[in-house]
Amino acid sequence: MTVETVLPGFRDNSKPSRATGSSPWRPVVLGLLLPVSLAVGWEIAVQAGWAEGRLLPPPSRIAQTLWSLSEGGELLVHIGATLWRVAIGFLIGAAAGIAAGAAAGYSRIFRELVDPTIQGLRAIPSLAWVPLFILWLGIFEESKVALIAVGVFFPVYLGVTASVLGVDRKIVEVGRIFRLKGFALVRRILVPAILPNVVLALRTGLGLGWMFVVAAEIMGAAEGLGYLLVDGQQLGKPDQIVAAILVFAVIGKITDALIVAASAPFLRWQDSYGAGN
Repeated sequence: MTVETVLPGFRDNSKPSRATGSSPWRPVVLGLLLPVSLAVGWEIAVQAGWAEGRLLPPPSRIAQTLWSLSEGGELLVHIGATLWRVAIGFLIGAAAGIAAGAAAGYSRIFRELVDPTIQGLRAIPSLAWVPLFILWLGIFEESKVALIAVGVFFPVYLGVTASVLGVDRKIVEVGRIFRLKGFALVRRILVPAILPNVVLALRTGLGLGWMFVVAAEIMGAAEGLGYLLVDGQQLGKPDQIVAAILVFAVIGKITDALIVAASAPFLRWQDSYGAGN
């Protein structure tokens, strides 16, 4: 007897449908539908004279700006500088956040000693770190990377700590019944249990890393997407500002997708409702 027999009209979503698994491009097409529609609508409104388009340029002007920045390789230089800063800052902040979060979740003494201080530091606005890092590290790359690492650290720390503390005690007891101890218990029980939340914490930390890089590149940077934002503001170039924002959005989405793709093989064991929808 199937679910459809018991409940007429009910469709069992536990079985993968052909529509879901037939086209891997379906999520990409649906994801682009809204921004492309908005861009086309704004272009039509500006070209038809219904809107001025001075402060918010139409997509055609933004495309021209991106093309002019790309012709001499200037755009690639700015993208490369920003990517390098975010990558190094993310690696440092994520590594420190995972280590501190795992220790705080596993050890009550460590959590009581360190967590109040970290929570206090987390409340400090990002821009408040700028003058201190400039004083300590100068206006060069070290201060920018340090600021990005700080932005990445806090969400990763919170996510890892919460995931370790949220592990079901019954799962740990089952592992002990099978005589798992020490590193074997951590590898076989704790790591798989916290991994989904750790991946979510890493994605959140990466998002804050992209936010902090703008503040970091205000600190005397001569290249980077944040520099393009400041330069466009000072010279009154809204098309350059919007172009830099769009590049931020595209690269941020790509890096987030890379984390999801890299973690997917380790999360195949999940049998969640969202996986089939």
